[in-house]
Amino acid sequence: MGKIAELPLRSALRQCRSALPMLCMFSFFINLLILTSPIYMMQTFDRVLANGRVETLVFLTLIAGVAVLTMGLLEAVRARILARIGRWFERKLAPDFIKASMRGAACGLGAGAQPLRDLSTIRSVLGGNGINSIFDAPWVPVFIAVIWLLHPWLGVIALVAAVILFCTALINEYASRLLLKESNQLAISTTSRAGAAIRNADVFHAMGMLPGFLATWADRHDRALDLQLKANDRNAALLGFSKFFRLFVQVSILGAGAYLVLLAELTPGGMIAASILLGRALAPVEQAIGAWRGLVAARDAYGRLQQLLETLPPRPPRMQLPAPQGQLAFENVFFVPKGRDQMVLQGLSFAVEPGEALGVLGPSAAGKSTLCRIAVGTWQPTRGRARLDGADLFDWPADELGRYLGYLPQNVELFVGTVRDNIARLSPSVDSEAVIEAATAAGIHEEILKLPEGYDTEIGEGGAFLSGGQRQRIALARAFYGKPRLIVLDEPNASLDSEGELALVAAIERAKSWGAAVVLVTHQPRVLSPVNKVLLLHEGRAAAFGTRDEVFSKLRPLRVAQGGKGDGGGSAPVVRAAPSDSRDATTPGRPDVGSSGAVP
Repeated sequence: MGKIAELPLRSALRQCRSALPMLCMFSFFINLLILTSPIYMMQTFDRVLANGRVETLVFLTLIAGVAVLTMGLLEAVRARILARIGRWFERKLAPDFIKASMRGAACGLGAGAQPLRDLSTIRSVLGGNGINSIFDAPWVPVFIAVIWLLHPWLGVIALVAAVILFCTALINEYASRLLLKESNQLAISTTSRAGAAIRNADVFHAMGMLPGFLATWADRHDRALDLQLKANDRNAALLGFSKFFRLFVQVSILGAGAYLVLLAELTPGGMIAASILLGRALAPVEQAIGAWRGLVAARDAYGRLQQLLETLPPRPPRMQLPAPQGQLAFENVFFVPKGRDQMVLQGLSFAVEPGEALGVLGPSAAGKSTLCRIAVGTWQPTRGRARLDGADLFDWPADELGRYLGYLPQNVELFVGTVRDNIARLSPSVDSEAVIEAATAAGIHEEILKLPEGYDTEIGEGGAFLSGGQRQRIALARAFYGKPRLIVLDEPNASLDSEGELALVAAIERAKSWGAAVVLVTHQPRVLSPVNKVLLLHEGRAAAFGTRDEVFSKLRPLRVAQGGKGDGGGSAPVVRAAPSDSRDATTPGRPDVGSSGAVP
Protein backbone atom coordinates (compact mmCIF):
# COMPACT_ATOMS: atom_id res chain seq x y z
CA MET A 1 0.00 0.00 0.00
CA GLY A 2 2.81 2.40 0.89
CA LYS A 3 4.49 1.74 -2.45
CA ILE A 4 1.29 2.52 -4.32
CA ALA A 5 0.77 5.70 -2.28
CA GLU A 6 4.22 7.01 -3.20
CA LEU A 7 4.02 6.05 -6.86
CA PRO A 8 2.80 9.39 -8.35
CA LEU A 9 5.43 11.49 -6.58
CA ARG A 10 8.25 9.03 -7.10
CA SER A 11 7.34 8.47 -10.74
CA ALA A 12 7.33 12.22 -11.37
CA LEU A 13 10.66 12.68 -9.58
CA ARG A 14 12.22 9.84 -11.56
CA GLN A 15 11.15 11.49 -14.79
CA CYS A 16 12.45 14.84 -13.54
CA ARG A 17 15.78 13.22 -12.74
CA SER A 18 16.13 12.30 -16.40
CA ALA A 19 16.79 16.00 -17.04
CA LEU A 20 19.55 16.19 -14.41
CA PRO A 21 22.40 15.18 -16.75
CA MET A 22 21.47 18.00 -19.12
CA LEU A 23 21.19 20.51 -16.26
CA CYS A 24 24.52 19.35 -14.84
CA MET A 25 26.09 19.78 -18.27
CA PHE A 26 24.77 23.34 -18.48
CA SER A 27 26.01 24.02 -14.95
CA PHE A 28 29.42 22.62 -15.88
CA PHE A 29 29.87 25.00 -18.80
CA ILE A 30 28.35 27.95 -16.93
CA ASN A 31 30.77 27.54 -14.04
CA LEU A 32 33.64 26.85 -16.41
CA LEU A 33 32.91 30.10 -18.21
CA ILE A 34 32.88 31.89 -14.84
CA LEU A 35 36.65 31.57 -15.07
CA THR A 36 36.53 34.02 -18.00
CA SER A 37 36.63 37.13 -15.79
CA PRO A 38 39.55 36.10 -13.55
CA ILE A 39 41.57 34.83 -16.53
CA TYR A 40 40.86 38.05 -18.43
CA MET A 41 41.97 40.11 -15.44
CA MET A 42 45.15 38.10 -15.05
CA GLN A 43 46.07 38.42 -18.72
CA THR A 44 45.25 42.12 -18.80
CA PHE A 45 47.30 43.00 -15.73
CA ASP A 46 50.16 40.59 -16.29
CA ARG A 47 50.56 40.77 -20.08
CA VAL A 48 48.79 43.71 -21.66
CA LEU A 49 49.84 46.30 -19.09
CA ALA A 50 53.34 44.84 -18.91
CA ASN A 51 53.90 44.68 -22.69
CA GLY A 52 51.62 47.51 -23.84
CA ARG A 53 50.20 45.50 -26.75
CA VAL A 54 46.81 46.88 -27.84
CA GLU A 55 46.21 43.97 -30.24
CA THR A 56 46.44 41.52 -27.35
CA LEU A 57 43.93 43.58 -25.36
CA VAL A 58 41.47 43.68 -28.27
CA PHE A 59 41.60 39.95 -28.89
CA LEU A 60 41.37 39.14 -25.19
CA THR A 61 38.35 41.43 -24.89
CA LEU A 62 36.62 39.80 -27.89
CA ILE A 63 37.25 36.31 -26.57
CA ALA A 64 36.04 37.29 -23.09
CA GLY A 65 32.94 38.95 -24.55
CA VAL A 66 32.01 35.81 -26.53
CA ALA A 67 32.58 33.63 -23.47
CA VAL A 68 30.47 35.84 -21.22
CA LEU A 69 27.69 35.98 -23.85
CA THR A 70 27.73 32.19 -24.08
CA MET A 71 27.51 31.95 -20.29
CA GLY A 72 24.50 34.29 -20.26
CA LEU A 73 22.75 32.22 -22.94
CA LEU A 74 23.43 29.01 -21.03
CA GLU A 75 22.04 30.62 -17.85
CA ALA A 76 18.88 31.60 -19.73
CA VAL A 77 18.48 28.12 -21.22
CA ARG A 78 18.98 26.48 -17.82
CA ALA A 79 16.36 28.76 -16.27
CA ARG A 80 13.90 27.94 -19.08
CA ILE A 81 14.49 24.21 -18.63
CA LEU A 82 13.90 24.46 -14.88
CA ALA A 83 10.73 26.50 -15.41
CA ARG A 84 9.40 23.87 -17.81
CA ILE A 85 10.28 21.04 -15.44
CA GLY A 86 8.33 22.85 -12.72
CA ARG A 87 5.36 23.33 -15.03
CA TRP A 88 5.45 19.68 -16.11
CA PHE A 89 5.75 18.52 -12.48
CA GLU A 90 2.68 20.50 -11.43
CA ARG A 91 0.67 19.58 -14.53
CA LYS A 92 1.39 15.87 -14.13
CA LEU A 93 0.62 15.63 -10.41
CA ALA A 94 -2.27 18.10 -10.10
CA PRO A 95 -4.96 15.58 -11.19
CA ASP A 96 -3.64 12.98 -8.73
CA PHE A 97 -3.80 15.41 -5.84
CA ILE A 98 -7.22 16.73 -6.83
CA LYS A 99 -8.42 13.12 -6.65
CA ALA A 100 -6.66 12.64 -3.31
CA SER A 101 -8.24 15.85 -1.97
CA MET A 102 -11.66 14.61 -3.06
CA ARG A 103 -11.05 11.30 -1.32
CA GLY A 104 -10.04 13.25 1.77
CA ALA A 105 -13.13 15.44 1.62
CA ALA A 106 -15.33 12.38 1.22
CA CYS A 107 -13.69 10.84 4.30
CA GLY A 108 -14.03 14.04 6.29
CA LEU A 109 -10.28 14.81 6.31
CA GLY A 110 -10.73 18.04 4.37
CA ALA A 111 -7.45 18.51 2.47
CA GLY A 112 -9.15 21.15 0.33
CA ALA A 113 -7.10 22.88 -2.35
CA GLN A 114 -3.93 22.95 -0.23
CA PRO A 115 -2.21 20.20 -2.29
CA LEU A 116 -2.49 22.41 -5.38
CA ARG A 117 -0.92 25.29 -3.47
CA ASP A 118 1.84 22.94 -2.34
CA LEU A 119 2.50 21.89 -5.93
CA SER A 120 2.64 25.55 -6.92
CA THR A 121 5.20 26.17 -4.16
CA ILE A 122 7.43 23.37 -5.45
CA ARG A 123 7.08 24.65 -9.03
CA SER A 124 8.10 28.18 -8.02
CA VAL A 125 11.20 26.85 -6.24
CA LEU A 126 12.20 24.74 -9.25
CA GLY A 127 12.20 27.86 -11.40
CA GLY A 128 13.90 30.14 -8.85
CA ASN A 129 17.45 31.01 -7.83
CA GLY A 130 17.39 28.63 -4.90
CA ILE A 131 17.60 25.56 -7.11
CA ASN A 132 20.48 27.12 -9.08
CA SER A 133 22.52 27.32 -5.89
CA ILE A 134 22.19 23.54 -5.56
CA PHE A 135 23.60 23.00 -9.06
CA ASP A 136 26.42 25.50 -8.47
CA ALA A 137 27.35 24.28 -4.98
CA PRO A 138 29.58 21.37 -6.22
CA TRP A 139 31.81 23.96 -7.89
CA VAL A 140 32.69 25.69 -4.62
CA PRO A 141 35.63 23.29 -3.91
CA VAL A 142 36.83 23.73 -7.50
CA PHE A 143 37.02 27.52 -7.19
CA ILE A 144 38.69 27.23 -3.80
CA ALA A 145 41.24 24.82 -5.31
CA VAL A 146 41.98 27.33 -8.12
CA ILE A 147 42.50 30.08 -5.54
CA TRP A 148 44.79 27.72 -3.62
CA LEU A 149 46.85 27.23 -6.79
CA LEU A 150 47.27 30.98 -7.06
CA HIS A 151 48.65 31.02 -3.50
CA PRO A 152 48.07 28.72 -0.47
CA TRP A 153 47.42 31.67 1.89
CA LEU A 154 44.60 32.86 -0.34
CA GLY A 155 43.27 29.29 -0.49
CA VAL A 156 43.18 29.12 3.32
CA ILE A 157 41.23 32.41 3.47
CA ALA A 158 38.74 31.11 0.88
CA LEU A 159 38.34 27.77 2.66
CA VAL A 160 37.72 29.36 6.06
CA ALA A 161 35.22 31.79 4.53
CA ALA A 162 33.32 28.96 2.82
CA VAL A 163 33.16 26.95 6.06
CA ILE A 164 31.87 29.95 8.04
CA LEU A 165 29.16 30.70 5.44
CA PHE A 166 28.17 27.02 5.34
CA CYS A 167 27.81 27.05 9.13
CA THR A 168 25.70 30.21 8.79
CA ALA A 169 23.38 28.30 6.43
CA LEU A 170 23.06 25.48 8.98
CA ILE A 171 22.30 27.96 11.75
CA ASN A 172 19.64 29.49 9.51
CA GLU A 173 18.08 26.05 9.04
CA TYR A 174 17.84 25.29 12.74
CA ALA A 175 16.81 28.84 13.67
CA SER A 176 13.90 29.10 11.26
CA ARG A 177 12.77 25.56 10.45
CA LEU A 178 10.32 25.02 13.31
CA LEU A 179 9.03 28.60 13.14
CA LEU A 180 8.33 28.37 9.42
CA LYS A 181 6.71 24.95 9.77
CA GLU A 182 4.35 26.11 12.53
CA SER A 183 3.54 29.37 10.75
CA ASN A 184 2.77 27.51 7.51
CA GLN A 185 0.44 25.13 9.35
CA LEU A 186 -1.37 28.04 11.00
CA ALA A 187 -1.58 29.90 7.68
CA ILE A 188 -3.14 26.85 6.01
CA SER A 189 -5.63 26.49 8.86
CA THR A 190 -6.66 30.16 8.83
CA THR A 191 -7.03 30.17 5.05
CA SER A 192 -9.25 27.09 5.24
CA ARG A 193 -11.39 28.69 7.96
CA ALA A 194 -11.75 31.89 5.97
CA GLY A 195 -12.79 29.91 2.89
CA ALA A 196 -15.45 28.05 4.88
CA ALA A 197 -16.76 31.35 6.28
CA ILE A 198 -16.96 32.93 2.82
CA ARG A 199 -18.85 29.92 1.47
CA ASN A 200 -21.40 30.42 4.26
CA ALA A 201 -21.61 34.19 3.95
CA ASP A 202 -25.42 34.23 4.15
CA VAL A 203 -25.40 32.38 7.49
CA PHE A 204 -22.73 34.69 8.92
CA HIS A 205 -24.60 37.77 7.77
CA ALA A 206 -28.03 36.62 8.93
CA MET A 207 -26.96 35.61 12.44
CA GLY A 208 -24.25 38.21 13.04
CA MET A 209 -21.50 35.61 13.34
CA LEU A 210 -18.83 37.63 11.53
CA PRO A 211 -17.45 39.65 14.50
CA GLY A 212 -16.97 36.55 16.63
CA PHE A 213 -15.40 34.67 13.75
CA LEU A 214 -13.06 37.54 12.91
CA ALA A 215 -11.89 37.78 16.52
CA THR A 216 -10.90 34.10 16.59
CA TRP A 217 -9.55 34.14 13.05
CA ALA A 218 -7.50 37.30 13.61
CA ASP A 219 -5.92 35.79 16.71
CA ARG A 220 -4.72 32.70 14.81
CA HIS A 221 -3.74 34.76 11.77
CA ASP A 222 -1.72 37.18 13.92
CA ARG A 223 0.05 34.26 15.52
CA ALA A 224 0.98 32.88 12.09
CA LEU A 225 2.21 36.31 10.97
CA ASP A 226 4.22 36.74 14.17
CA LEU A 227 5.92 33.39 13.64
CA GLN A 228 6.66 34.27 10.02
CA LEU A 229 8.00 37.65 11.09
CA LYS A 230 10.22 36.06 13.72
CA ALA A 231 11.57 33.57 11.18
CA ASN A 232 12.07 36.36 8.62
CA ASP A 233 13.93 38.47 11.20
CA ARG A 234 16.32 35.62 11.91
CA ASN A 235 16.77 34.92 8.22
CA ALA A 236 17.33 38.61 7.48
CA ALA A 237 19.96 38.86 10.23
CA LEU A 238 21.84 35.84 8.92
CA LEU A 239 21.48 37.02 5.31
CA GLY A 240 22.84 40.45 6.29
CA PHE A 241 25.74 38.80 8.07
CA SER A 242 26.47 36.57 5.07
CA LYS A 243 26.57 39.56 2.71
CA PHE A 244 28.79 41.54 5.07
CA PHE A 245 31.07 38.56 5.58
CA ARG A 246 31.37 37.82 1.84
CA LEU A 247 32.28 41.44 1.04
CA PHE A 248 34.64 41.59 4.02
CA VAL A 249 36.38 38.41 2.92
CA GLN A 250 36.72 39.76 -0.63
CA VAL A 251 38.31 42.90 0.80
CA SER A 252 40.53 40.73 3.00
CA ILE A 253 41.64 38.55 0.12
CA LEU A 254 42.43 41.67 -1.91
CA GLY A 255 44.47 42.98 0.99
CA ALA A 256 46.26 39.67 1.43
CA GLY A 257 46.82 39.50 -2.33
CA ALA A 258 48.28 43.02 -2.36
CA TYR A 259 50.62 42.05 0.45
CA LEU A 260 51.74 39.00 -1.51
CA VAL A 261 52.26 41.19 -4.60
CA LEU A 262 54.53 43.43 -2.53
CA LEU A 263 56.46 40.33 -1.50
CA ALA A 264 56.63 39.36 -5.19
CA GLU A 265 54.84 36.06 -4.43
CA LEU A 266 51.77 36.91 -6.53
CA THR A 267 51.06 38.96 -9.64
CA PRO A 268 48.51 41.82 -9.64
CA GLY A 269 46.35 39.82 -12.04
CA GLY A 270 46.36 36.88 -9.65
CA MET A 271 45.27 39.17 -6.84
CA ILE A 272 42.23 40.38 -8.83
CA ALA A 273 41.45 36.88 -10.07
CA ALA A 274 41.44 35.48 -6.53
CA SER A 275 38.95 38.12 -5.41
CA ILE A 276 36.60 37.33 -8.33
CA LEU A 277 36.88 33.58 -7.81
CA LEU A 278 36.17 33.91 -4.10
CA GLY A 279 33.02 35.92 -4.81
CA ARG A 280 31.83 33.19 -7.18
CA ALA A 281 32.74 30.40 -4.77
CA LEU A 282 30.70 31.95 -1.95
CA ALA A 283 27.74 33.00 -4.13
CA PRO A 284 25.86 29.63 -4.02
CA VAL A 285 25.95 29.55 -0.21
CA GLU A 286 24.74 33.14 0.01
CA GLN A 287 21.99 32.45 -2.55
CA ALA A 288 20.87 29.42 -0.55
CA ILE A 289 20.57 31.53 2.61
CA GLY A 290 18.56 34.17 0.72
CA ALA A 291 16.24 31.55 -0.78
CA TRP A 292 16.05 29.46 2.39
CA ARG A 293 12.45 30.31 3.19
CA GLY A 294 11.31 29.13 -0.23
CA LEU A 295 13.41 25.97 0.00
CA VAL A 296 11.97 25.16 3.45
CA ALA A 297 8.44 25.86 2.18
CA ALA A 298 9.01 23.51 -0.77
CA ARG A 299 10.38 20.80 1.54
CA ASP A 300 7.36 21.09 3.86
CA ALA A 301 5.01 21.13 0.85
CA TYR A 302 6.59 17.94 -0.45
CA GLY A 303 6.18 16.32 2.97
CA ARG A 304 2.49 17.24 3.08
CA LEU A 305 1.94 15.84 -0.41
CA GLN A 306 3.71 12.63 0.51
CA GLN A 307 1.64 12.28 3.69
CA LEU A 308 -1.58 12.92 1.78
CA LEU A 309 -0.88 10.09 -0.65
CA GLU A 310 0.13 7.77 2.18
CA THR A 311 -3.08 8.56 4.06
CA LEU A 312 -5.30 8.46 0.97
CA PRO A 313 -3.57 6.17 -1.53
CA PRO A 314 -4.89 6.15 -5.10
CA ARG A 315 -6.89 3.17 -6.19
CA PRO A 316 -4.86 0.63 -8.13
CA PRO A 317 -5.71 0.28 -11.85
CA ARG A 318 -8.53 -2.17 -12.52
CA MET A 319 -9.63 -4.17 -15.52
CA GLN A 320 -12.62 -2.73 -17.34
CA LEU A 321 -15.83 -4.59 -16.50
CA PRO A 322 -18.99 -4.91 -18.60
CA ALA A 323 -21.80 -2.43 -18.06
CA PRO A 324 -23.73 -3.35 -14.89
CA GLN A 325 -27.42 -4.13 -14.72
CA GLY A 326 -27.74 -2.43 -11.34
CA GLN A 327 -27.86 -5.22 -8.73
CA LEU A 328 -26.59 -3.77 -5.44
CA ALA A 329 -25.68 -6.05 -2.54
CA PHE A 330 -24.17 -5.36 0.88
CA GLU A 331 -22.52 -8.43 2.41
CA ASN A 332 -21.88 -8.15 6.16
CA VAL A 333 -20.57 -4.58 5.81
CA PHE A 334 -18.78 -2.93 8.72
CA PHE A 335 -17.45 0.61 8.51
CA VAL A 336 -15.26 2.77 10.76
CA PRO A 337 -14.38 6.26 9.46
CA LYS A 338 -10.72 7.21 9.12
CA GLY A 339 -9.33 8.74 12.28
CA ARG A 340 -12.16 7.41 14.47
CA ASP A 341 -12.75 4.22 16.42
CA GLN A 342 -16.57 4.30 16.52
CA MET A 343 -18.24 1.83 14.18
CA VAL A 344 -20.92 3.44 11.99
CA LEU A 345 -22.20 0.34 10.18
CA GLN A 346 -22.23 -3.07 11.83
CA GLY A 347 -22.78 -6.25 9.82
CA LEU A 348 -25.15 -4.70 7.30
CA SER A 349 -26.54 -7.06 4.62
CA PHE A 350 -29.23 -6.44 2.01
CA ALA A 351 -29.76 -6.56 -1.75
CA VAL A 352 -31.60 -4.43 -4.32
CA GLU A 353 -32.40 -5.82 -7.75
CA PRO A 354 -32.62 -3.87 -11.03
CA GLY A 355 -36.01 -2.20 -11.31
CA GLU A 356 -36.47 -2.12 -7.52
CA ALA A 357 -36.41 0.78 -5.10
CA LEU A 358 -35.18 0.49 -1.52
CA GLY A 359 -36.34 2.93 1.13
CA VAL A 360 -33.85 3.50 3.95
CA LEU A 361 -35.24 4.79 7.26
CA GLY A 362 -33.74 5.45 10.64
CA PRO A 363 -32.97 8.13 13.21
CA SER A 364 -30.14 10.63 12.87
CA ALA A 365 -26.63 9.11 13.05
CA ALA A 366 -28.04 5.68 12.21
CA GLY A 367 -25.59 5.35 9.29
CA LYS A 368 -27.89 6.23 6.36
CA SER A 369 -25.52 8.67 4.62
CA THR A 370 -22.61 6.31 5.22
CA LEU A 371 -24.60 3.58 3.49
CA CYS A 372 -25.10 5.90 0.52
CA ARG A 373 -21.41 6.76 0.23
CA ILE A 374 -20.46 3.09 0.31
CA ALA A 375 -23.17 2.28 -2.25
CA VAL A 376 -21.65 4.71 -4.77
CA GLY A 377 -18.08 3.57 -4.11
CA THR A 378 -16.89 6.74 -2.37
CA TRP A 379 -16.07 4.91 0.86
CA GLN A 380 -14.71 1.38 1.12
CA PRO A 381 -16.09 -0.89 3.83
CA THR A 382 -13.74 -1.58 6.71
CA ARG A 383 -14.93 -5.18 6.54
CA GLY A 384 -17.34 -6.97 4.28
CA ARG A 385 -18.23 -6.23 0.66
CA ALA A 386 -20.44 -3.84 -1.25
CA ARG A 387 -21.07 -5.35 -4.68
CA LEU A 388 -22.51 -4.14 -7.95
CA ASP A 389 -23.55 -6.98 -10.21
CA GLY A 390 -21.48 -9.33 -8.08
CA ALA A 391 -18.24 -7.32 -8.39
CA ASP A 392 -16.78 -5.37 -5.49
CA LEU A 393 -17.53 -1.68 -6.03
CA PHE A 394 -13.83 -0.96 -5.51
CA ASP A 395 -12.94 -3.38 -8.33
CA TRP A 396 -14.71 -1.09 -10.78
CA PRO A 397 -12.47 1.47 -12.51
CA ALA A 398 -13.41 4.77 -10.89
CA ASP A 399 -13.66 6.65 -14.20
CA GLU A 400 -15.93 3.95 -15.65
CA LEU A 401 -18.21 3.46 -12.65
CA GLY A 402 -19.51 7.04 -12.67
CA ARG A 403 -21.31 6.52 -15.99
CA TYR A 404 -23.54 3.90 -14.40
CA LEU A 405 -24.24 5.69 -11.11
CA GLY A 406 -26.53 8.54 -10.15
CA TYR A 407 -26.02 10.17 -6.77
CA LEU A 408 -27.81 12.96 -4.96
CA PRO A 409 -26.00 13.67 -1.65
CA GLN A 410 -27.65 15.13 1.40
CA ASN A 411 -25.84 18.44 0.93
CA VAL A 412 -26.52 19.51 -2.63
CA GLU A 413 -23.67 21.32 -4.38
CA LEU A 414 -23.84 22.78 -7.88
CA PHE A 415 -20.91 24.25 -9.79
CA VAL A 416 -20.18 27.46 -11.66
CA GLY A 417 -21.54 27.14 -15.18
CA THR A 418 -24.85 26.70 -16.90
CA VAL A 419 -27.82 24.54 -15.99
CA ARG A 420 -26.90 22.31 -18.94
CA ASP A 421 -23.32 21.88 -17.72
CA ASN A 422 -24.46 20.89 -14.23
CA ILE A 423 -27.01 18.35 -15.42
CA ALA A 424 -24.45 16.90 -17.86
CA ARG A 425 -21.99 16.42 -14.97
CA LEU A 426 -19.54 19.01 -16.40
CA SER A 427 -18.90 16.76 -19.39
CA PRO A 428 -16.95 18.51 -22.19
CA SER A 429 -19.19 16.81 -24.76
CA VAL A 430 -22.79 17.42 -23.75
CA ASP A 431 -25.58 15.20 -25.04
CA SER A 432 -28.44 17.71 -25.26
CA GLU A 433 -31.09 15.03 -25.66
CA ALA A 434 -29.84 13.23 -22.54
CA VAL A 435 -29.86 16.53 -20.61
CA ILE A 436 -33.48 17.24 -21.55
CA GLU A 437 -34.44 13.64 -20.81
CA ALA A 438 -32.87 13.83 -17.35
CA ALA A 439 -34.53 17.18 -16.61
CA THR A 440 -37.86 15.78 -17.75
CA ALA A 441 -37.40 12.72 -15.54
CA ALA A 442 -36.70 15.02 -12.58
CA GLY A 443 -39.80 17.11 -13.43
CA ILE A 444 -37.91 20.39 -13.89
CA HIS A 445 -37.78 20.72 -17.67
CA GLU A 446 -40.62 23.24 -17.84
CA GLU A 447 -39.18 25.27 -14.99
CA ILE A 448 -35.76 25.41 -16.67
CA LEU A 449 -37.36 26.76 -19.85
CA LYS A 450 -38.71 29.68 -17.81
CA LEU A 451 -35.20 30.73 -16.76
CA PRO A 452 -33.72 33.78 -18.59
CA GLU A 453 -31.66 31.67 -21.01
CA GLY A 454 -33.18 28.26 -20.43
CA TYR A 455 -30.59 25.52 -20.19
CA ASP A 456 -27.83 28.05 -20.98
CA THR A 457 -28.58 30.11 -17.86
CA GLU A 458 -25.54 30.72 -15.66
CA ILE A 459 -26.37 29.57 -12.12
CA GLY A 460 -23.54 31.36 -10.24
CA GLU A 461 -21.24 30.05 -7.53
CA GLY A 462 -22.87 26.99 -5.97
CA GLY A 463 -26.14 27.76 -7.77
CA ALA A 464 -26.52 31.11 -5.99
CA PHE A 465 -28.98 32.39 -8.62
CA LEU A 466 -31.39 29.50 -8.01
CA SER A 467 -33.81 28.70 -5.22
CA GLY A 468 -33.19 25.78 -2.89
CA GLY A 469 -35.86 23.69 -4.61
CA GLN A 470 -34.42 24.44 -8.06
CA ARG A 471 -30.96 23.42 -6.93
CA GLN A 472 -32.34 20.21 -5.46
CA ARG A 473 -34.22 19.26 -8.64
CA ILE A 474 -31.32 20.17 -10.96
CA ALA A 475 -29.09 17.96 -8.81
CA LEU A 476 -31.74 15.25 -9.12
CA ALA A 477 -31.68 15.65 -12.91
CA ARG A 478 -27.87 15.34 -12.75
CA ALA A 479 -28.29 12.04 -10.90
CA PHE A 480 -30.62 10.80 -13.66
CA TYR A 481 -28.37 11.95 -16.53
CA GLY A 482 -27.52 9.11 -18.91
CA LYS A 483 -30.05 6.69 -17.39
CA PRO A 484 -27.70 5.22 -14.75
CA ARG A 485 -28.20 1.67 -13.55
CA LEU A 486 -27.89 2.50 -9.84
CA ILE A 487 -29.35 5.69 -8.36
CA VAL A 488 -28.70 6.67 -4.72
CA LEU A 489 -30.75 9.55 -3.31
CA ASP A 490 -29.91 10.83 0.17
CA GLU A 491 -32.94 12.81 1.40
CA PRO A 492 -33.76 14.16 -2.10
CA ASN A 493 -36.91 15.93 -0.88
CA ALA A 494 -35.14 18.10 1.72
CA SER A 495 -35.85 21.35 -0.18
CA LEU A 496 -38.87 20.28 -2.22
CA ASP A 497 -42.44 21.47 -1.95
CA SER A 498 -45.44 19.19 -2.48
CA GLU A 499 -45.24 19.58 -6.26
CA GLY A 500 -41.54 18.74 -6.17
CA GLU A 501 -42.19 15.64 -4.08
CA LEU A 502 -44.76 14.43 -6.56
CA ALA A 503 -42.21 14.96 -9.32
CA LEU A 504 -39.65 13.00 -7.25
CA VAL A 505 -42.03 10.06 -6.86
CA ALA A 506 -42.68 10.08 -10.60
CA ALA A 507 -38.92 10.29 -11.30
CA ILE A 508 -38.25 7.22 -9.13
CA GLU A 509 -40.97 5.31 -10.94
CA ARG A 510 -39.43 6.32 -14.27
CA ALA A 511 -35.98 5.19 -13.15
CA LYS A 512 -37.41 1.82 -12.13
CA SER A 513 -39.05 1.53 -15.53
CA TRP A 514 -35.69 1.64 -17.35
CA GLY A 515 -34.32 -1.01 -14.98
CA ALA A 516 -32.38 1.10 -12.48
CA ALA A 517 -31.98 0.09 -8.86
CA VAL A 518 -32.86 3.01 -6.58
CA VAL A 519 -31.78 3.59 -2.98
CA LEU A 520 -33.89 6.30 -1.32
CA VAL A 521 -33.08 7.77 2.10
CA THR A 522 -35.91 9.85 3.52
CA HIS A 523 -37.85 10.74 6.65
CA GLN A 524 -41.05 11.59 4.78
CA PRO A 525 -43.73 8.94 4.15
CA ARG A 526 -45.04 10.84 1.12
CA VAL A 527 -42.15 9.79 -1.08
CA LEU A 528 -42.04 6.13 -0.01
CA SER A 529 -44.84 4.99 -2.30
CA PRO A 530 -42.47 3.83 -5.13
CA VAL A 531 -40.25 1.67 -2.90
CA ASN A 532 -40.41 -2.12 -3.06
CA LYS A 533 -38.25 -2.80 -0.03
CA VAL A 534 -37.55 -1.02 3.24
CA LEU A 535 -34.43 -1.07 5.37
CA LEU A 536 -34.72 0.28 8.90
CA LEU A 537 -31.36 1.26 10.41
CA HIS A 538 -30.65 1.67 14.10
CA GLU A 539 -27.13 2.42 15.36
CA GLY A 540 -25.64 1.04 12.17
CA ARG A 541 -27.54 -2.24 12.26
CA ALA A 542 -30.39 -3.50 10.14
CA ALA A 543 -33.28 -3.47 12.62
CA ALA A 544 -35.66 -4.52 9.86
CA PHE A 545 -35.38 -5.40 6.19
CA GLY A 546 -37.88 -6.82 3.77
CA THR A 547 -40.65 -5.83 1.41
CA ARG A 548 -42.41 -2.58 2.17
CA ASP A 549 -45.61 -4.23 3.38
CA GLU A 550 -43.75 -6.85 5.46
CA VAL A 551 -41.66 -4.30 7.33
CA PHE A 552 -44.47 -1.87 7.98
CA SER A 553 -46.82 -4.62 9.16
CA LYS A 554 -44.27 -5.78 11.74
CA LEU A 555 -43.56 -2.34 13.15
CA ARG A 556 -45.68 -1.52 16.18
CA PRO A 557 -46.83 2.13 16.01
CA LEU A 558 -45.78 4.17 19.03
CA ARG A 559 -47.73 7.33 18.45
CA VAL A 560 -49.65 9.12 15.78
CA ALA A 561 -47.80 12.14 14.34
CA GLN A 562 -49.58 15.43 14.98
CA GLY A 563 -50.57 17.77 12.14
CA GLY A 564 -51.22 15.03 9.60
CA LYS A 565 -52.76 17.51 7.18
CA GLY A 566 -49.28 18.79 6.41
CA ASP A 567 -48.55 15.39 4.87
CA GLY A 568 -51.22 15.79 2.30
CA GLY A 569 -53.96 14.24 4.39
CA GLY A 570 -53.88 11.49 6.96
CA SER A 571 -51.38 10.89 9.73
CA ALA A 572 -48.43 8.54 9.87
CA PRO A 573 -47.20 6.52 12.82
CA VAL A 574 -43.66 7.32 13.84
CA VAL A 575 -41.54 4.55 15.33
CA ARG A 576 -38.06 3.71 16.45
CA ALA A 577 -36.77 0.20 16.03
CA ALA A 578 -34.89 -1.33 18.92
CA PRO A 579 -31.53 -2.97 18.28
CA SER A 580 -32.17 -6.38 16.86
CA ASP A 581 -30.82 -9.48 18.50
CA SER A 582 -31.17 -11.32 15.22
CA ARG A 583 -28.03 -12.02 13.21
CA ASP A 584 -30.00 -12.24 9.95
CA ALA A 585 -30.48 -8.80 8.38
CA THR A 586 -33.65 -9.97 6.67
CA THR A 587 -35.32 -10.72 10.00
CA PRO A 588 -36.70 -7.56 11.54
CA GLY A 589 -35.92 -6.78 15.16
CA ARG A 590 -38.61 -6.15 17.68
CA PRO A 591 -39.72 -2.51 17.44
CA ASP A 592 -39.55 -0.39 20.54
CA VAL A 593 -40.65 3.05 21.61
CA GLY A 594 -39.09 6.24 20.28
CA SER A 595 -39.13 8.16 17.05
CA SER A 596 -37.35 8.07 13.75
CA GLY A 597 -38.39 7.47 10.17
CA ALA A 598 -42.03 8.04 9.47
CA VAL A 599 -43.96 5.05 8.19
CA PRO A 600 -46.92 5.55 5.89
